[in-house]
Amino acid sequence: MQIFGSFFAYVVFFSYLCTKFIVHMPHNTEIERKFLVASNAFMTHVTEKHEIVQGYLCREKGKTIRVRIQDEKAYLTIKSSLLREGIARFEWEREIDLSDAQELMKMCSNPIIKTRHIVPAPDYKGEKRKWEVDVFYGHKAGLILAEIELGDENEPFEKPEWLGEEVTGDPQYYNANM
Repeated sequence: MQIFGSFFAYVVFFSYLCTKFIVHMPHNTEIERKFLVASNAFMTHVTEKHEIVQGYLCREKGKTIRVRIQDEKAYLTIKSSLLREGIARFEWEREIDLSDAQELMKMCSNPIIKTRHIVPAPDYKGEKRKWEVDVFYGHKAGLILAEIELGDENEPFEKPEWLGEEVTGDPQYYNANM
């Protein structure tokens, strides 16, 4: 299989970069807050939705390498909380060929299957904000999580009435642990 040649080397190389150079890449910082969803009231505000299957090629403490197929596109993502404090973490994501992602997905155990619903949130200082509400299927059927990406860890945001308990930082709600 060609995929295990150059593409696998690519994944290994960026995994190494992820652990060595995170602190020098502030533009790749992700800051998000995550919540359980208390009701289906969010459904009346959905503006788009996406079907997602994702699996993990690497799940180590503080870092992951994820392959995701979202609708007809595919992505390779490296995330790490190493060398970051608080809820901010490093995130590097690139679109990859759908066929490569399908091959990589075969190496993942228990892929996550979910529908992502996009719900607009009020803008903050001219920056667009949105809620990503994930409805899980398969081995996590019944779980519904909402997250919002922020520009700053202390950025205020409105909490819709359909939000439940905040689970930001709770490892049982990390996709990599599901």
